[in-house]
Amino acid sequence: MSEGVQTSPVFTPRVFSGIQPSGGLTLGNYLGAMKRFAEMQDHGFETIYCMVDMHAITVWQDPDALRRQTRELAAGYIASGIDPNRSILFNQSQVPEHAQLAWVFNCVARMGWMKRMTQWKDKAGKNQENASLGLFAYPALMAADILVYHATHVPVGEDQKQHLELTRDIAAKFNHDYRTEFFPMTEPVIEGAATRVMSLRDGSKKMSKSDPSDASRINLTDDADSIAQKIRKARTDPEALPSEADGLEDRPEARNLVNIYAALAEQSVEDVLRDVGGKPFSEFKPMLADLAVEKLAPISTEMGRLMQAPEEIDAILSSGAERARSIAAPILKRTYDIVGMVG
Repeated sequence: MSEGVQTSPVFTPRVFSGIQPSGGLTLGNYLGAMKRFAEMQDHGFETIYCMVDMHAITVWQDPDALRRQTRELAAGYIASGIDPNRSILFNQSQVPEHAQLAWVFNCVARMGWMKRMTQWKDKAGKNQENASLGLFAYPALMAADILVYHATHVPVGEDQKQHLELTRDIAAKFNHDYRTEFFPMTEPVIEGAATRVMSLRDGSKKMSKSDPSDASRINLTDDADSIAQKIRKARTDPEALPSEADGLEDRPEARNLVNIYAALAEQSVEDVLRDVGGKPFSEFKPMLADLAVEKLAPISTEMGRLMQAPEEIDAILSSGAERARSIAAPILKRTYDIVGMVG
């Protein structure tokens, strides 16, 4: 493969990211993704955010649940600060150019690349023969999601970094094979104190909607009392909080709660510890609970309001899909022209 083509000034600074509508939004989704998505609206980027419902069906989904979860995710995006007038917000299946470009990329990507994807190995496990072809080809669709908008930046979690590297490989191979510089080398954006929020019951495990214990996570639909109670009951250790970040090593629960506080307060971990170093958790937890309620209760309230008005959500997604297609359709048309398709 030729050397990667560098992102050129001709590419509009544009962010794309998507979340699967698999239900059960948590504090981890908010701090690791949605809060940052909202902030990017103020950073000079054109911002495009998506509910990737086509990715969701790589494993079987109950149709009624998928519809409800798609609307709930849209409500979560909006309640977290994403303004549908400033950002393009839509669900993936309403923009057919995603699937059309994905087929081209299926023909560019190599089987060996796909087999190396750690998420494929993790999700298919020893049952690869019975996994869906969609699950195997998932990274090519993800590349299409990004490149159909010529997105220059993608905010991703550590677990998606490999897929973004594959997106760059696909773009580079397409550009090389067709002697063009049509697709940009998209850059990952990974930052923030709490890009990886851990369980409130076990600081070594990621906060997850699939954990059987509801006390392990803060759901974005939790009311103020539930949020405060879960933080008060969060697992800790007997030591007081340290005054420096080095003191959080080998203290996963303490590190997790401090990271959450830092992210919600928009402070560095160092600044937080400067203020709370030496305090016992009996003093720190109420501070964190008050802050979490202040920041999260308005989100759960607005999500509740939107979920009572599905027609409002659907109108926003329909409008967003039209705006998304106005960008994606010309890029797909030019892709087809480069490949040699008539029409």
